Amino acid sequence: MATNSIKWTDGATSWVGEFQGGGFGSGVSIIFTRLDRPGGGPALHQHPYSETFLVRKGVVRFTVGTQSLDAAAGEIVVVAPDTPHQFTGVSDEVEMIDIHASRRFITQWL
Repeated sequence: MATNSIKWTDGATSWVGEFQGGGFGSGVSIIFTRLDRPGGGPALHQHPYSETFLVRKGVVRFTVGTQSLDAAAGEIVVVAPDTPHQFTGVSDEVEMIDIHASRRFITQWL
């Protein structure tokens, strides 16, 4: 059995950056999100696949379609394919793992 592995970080206390799985034979891509102040986050966008957010630290306000919800550390938010969404940090520090159900990132900015 062939395996692929990468070394992501050397002892950092938080992860930031992106991983596109296609080059490693994976069907998912990941963004390690860190927001250092309230109000930060991406503009409204959508993907042709689902996106799953694992909130690791802080509080995040999501807009998903026409709904708004706050998610705190330990909560998971799933956005269906082709659904406009965005998020903003509510607390001083936010850390999330954003899992894209795709070998590569495909984003349509709205």
